[in-house]
Amino acid sequence: MFVDVPSRKHPHPRWVTPTLVVTCVACYLWLMLSPPAMRYAVLGDWGTVPAHLFRGWDTLHSWLWLRPFTSLFMHADWLHLLGNMLFLVIFGLPAERSLGSRRFLALFLIGGAFANLVGAWTLSGQLRPIIGCSGAVSATLGAYLALFPRAHLGLVLPLGLYLQFIRVPAALLIGMWVLLQLLFTWAGPGFGTVVWWAHLAGFGFGVVFALVSRGAVERRLRQRAY
Repeated sequence: MFVDVPSRKHPHPRWVTPTLVVTCVACYLWLMLSPPAMRYAVLGDWGTVPAHLFRGWDTLHSWLWLRPFTSLFMHADWLHLLGNMLFLVIFGLPAERSLGSRRFLALFLIGGAFANLVGAWTLSGQLRPIIGCSGAVSATLGAYLALFPRAHLGLVLPLGLYLQFIRVPAALLIGMWVLLQLLFTWAGPGFGTVVWWAHLAGFGFGVVFALVSRGAVERRLRQRAY
């Protein structure tokens, strides 16, 4: 007699988030260990320079369209890198688990490039390059909020001599973050040497991307249940 035994598929390992972290860290170390002249040349050639980006046909002919992608993997200093990598790990791993690795990679690259383009448009006369994956991380935050609207995050608060662990709705924390971005854009598009509009553009892209991908996410969850 044959017995039909349902098989539970093992989820694929989440490889995109760790690969992105390793790539960003390796790129940062390479730039920091390079001579200053070479470092500045690489940042100028492969960062998103707003004044050079919108040149019509010249943009396609000179491969300038690649800069919004390549600039995602370069960071100004270790604090810039650490902040982006921390948020990427916290929100990227669950987002990748739900979206799937290939779809999450598309979210990071396309969302980050879109954010850089919006940031470059708001600073169209600037010659300083836009670098870092803050826009891509913002897209990850937007996708996380759309995918897990009722999720909670753990926080450790210092209370005198003790540390208190509390759970806070992720929507509240992300909402406060969005409000801060809006306040800083009001203060100025380049306030604090940060392109705040790129953060908002990436966040909006991530929300829309996750909502459009909801059908694929539901199919993935059904397949993992059998």
